[in-house]
Amino acid sequence: MQLTTVPLTAALVRGALDLQHTAHGLLPHRLTAGARAQATDPQVAMAEAEPSGVRVAFRSRATVVELDALRTRRVYAGVAPRPDGVYELLVDGALAGRATVGGGSTLTVDMATGGVTREQGRFGTVRFTGLLDRPKVLEIWLPHNETTELVALRADAPVDPLPSTGRRVWLHHGSSISQGSGADGPTGTWPAVAAQAGGVDLVNLGLGGSALLDPFTARAMRDTPADLISVKVGINVVNTDAMRLRAFVPAVHGFLDAIRDGHPTTPLLVVSPVLCPIHEVAPGPSALDPEALRAGRMRFVATGDPADRAAGRLSLGVVREALAQVAAQRAADDPHLHHLDGRELYGEVDAAGLPLPDGLHPDAATHRLMGERFGRIAFGPGGPFAPATAPAAAGDRWGPVDRG
Repeated sequence: MQLTTVPLTAALVRGALDLQHTAHGLLPHRLTAGARAQATDPQVAMAEAEPSGVRVAFRSRATVVELDALRTRRVYAGVAPRPDGVYELLVDGALAGRATVGGGSTLTVDMATGGVTREQGRFGTVRFTGLLDRPKVLEIWLPHNETTELVALRADAPVDPLPSTGRRVWLHHGSSISQGSGADGPTGTWPAVAAQAGGVDLVNLGLGGSALLDPFTARAMRDTPADLISVKVGINVVNTDAMRLRAFVPAVHGFLDAIRDGHPTTPLLVVSPVLCPIHEVAPGPSALDPEALRAGRMRFVATGDPADRAAGRLSLGVVREALAQVAAQRAADDPHLHHLDGRELYGEVDAAGLPLPDGLHPDAATHRLMGERFGRIAFGPGGPFAPATAPAAAGDRWGPVDRG
């Protein structure tokens, strides 16, 4: 069967804030170039280049589609490797195939020394066949947990960029849980599940280990067109022990102020952390459990002293109370700002039946549960993201988002 190479352009990539031309092809980024220039932490660089929520999307009659991609996966010395990153094909919104590419480059991290070694590899190919010969929308969702360079796209029929869908754009920022750690595929992360339930287009700025109220992230959100915005913060601030209460509250205000500079009337939902038993009372930092590590498993423990909360150290309980107060204060003058306690997505009852496998991150079933709940709470009747009947307010910087 004759396949034709399709030029990979920005018109075919959804969910990325920037596309970098590399020696191999296109590298999707989930932060802007300006934000990346200010993000000196390697953790931020790694997380934002893992394309959670990014997809190659187009319209075609193709019955066969191939995508060449060069992945970079991360493994930890002495710990069983994570499963390969998954590419998922959606046809007209329904899951139609799953595949992995193999090959690629590998970063090996020595948790004892912090050293990193790199082994360079070649690109691989995902191939989807047996598709019906009719006009349809195809979306190849890229792995949420592997850096992915797009090398080539091929199909057995012409490919066109998607026309305007009329769907609202939901811009979300959070931690590794929002990025998808523990999910079994890119459409199984809780934001992707929620976006499907809400009938919206997702731009996922979940950044593993890096939801730290960084100004460069806030400015990237300020400058990104969106109809709906949510910010889920707290766990990374606690498990990195990055702030005390005195700094945390002004940082939250500053982060939200920057977003409001670009989106003054866009519905904005502030979400506090989901339940994490190790940090409900104990502050950070988090650390790897050495006994689990010796057994070849990763499990986290809290190392902070609960007594230090009196001096301003942050536990999740302290963070939730502070976020509720900030949201209430701002909502008095901002009717479009809303608050959600993260324990409504995953709480004590859930932890009894679906405990966090490593002490910090949910498993695949919990991601689906959280996404379904967020869909009902945020997008359901009376929710902060429920479809509006009135047109967008004229004072919003962006107005209706161009979804073409």
